Amino acid sequence: MPAYNAAKTLHMTYAELPHDVVDLVILVDDGSKDETTKIARELGLELFTHNRNYGYGANQKTCYHEALKAGADIVVMVHPDYQYDPTLLPEVIDPIRKGEADVVLGSRLLGGKVMEQGMPWWKFISNRFLTELENKVFGLKLAEYHTGYRAYRADALETVNTQMNSDNFIFDQEIMAQFVNAGLRIAEVPVPTRYFPQASSASFVQSTVYGCSILTLLFRYVLHTSGLWKQRQFESLLRRYTSRPAPQPRAH
Repeated sequence: MPAYNAAKTLHMTYAELPHDVVDLVILVDDGSKDETTKIARELGLELFTHNRNYGYGANQKTCYHEALKAGADIVVMVHPDYQYDPTLLPEVIDPIRKGEADVVLGSRLLGGKVMEQGMPWWKFISNRFLTELENKVFGLKLAEYHTGYRAYRADALETVNTQMNSDNFIFDQEIMAQFVNAGLRIAEVPVPTRYFPQASSASFVQSTVYGCSILTLLFRYVLHTSGLWKQRQFESLLRRYTSRPAPQPRAH
């Protein structure tokens, strides 16, 4: 759980996790100003704290580092703001457990009616535009890339150099570019979302900066894959990714 000022929703999110399939819940607090760390301790979570707010990408770096260090076989990112349904975790990891995928995205757009669930129209339009562009660049046919509900095989995370990625929101798309370049299998499952005041949501300005950052990332990725400007960030840490037998663990 990458957390920032999640005190109002953390307990609800944790309570609805399917604890029969989860071994360990790690929360990384990125310099929250509220009682996020206090509640995390009360819930008995594996807690790690940043001394200040470093950013969403930096938070994920710590989350994945600590999950791998703890021996995870499957790593699931669940936002503690209760926007994504925690009870769907078994469905999110199912393609990995079946050996059908290395990375799974919980897609808001697969189920449709996302605007009826509360997504602002301008976010919906920009999401569709950027997703279509990313599909063309990456050669995929995903419903969306801009979700915070994700599951990874541990060895998929070990294949890419997350430390070279941004500490900000663009981290999500940088790691996707790395997965695509490494030839990993990416699947999607539908997940509904909730939009309410306590749920974290980027502003129009933040979303605009994020969108521009994606365009820059895609331009760099095209240069890399065309051989015009090779960049170490996109190179796999392994010479060739070899798919291992599907793990049958509980999720971290």
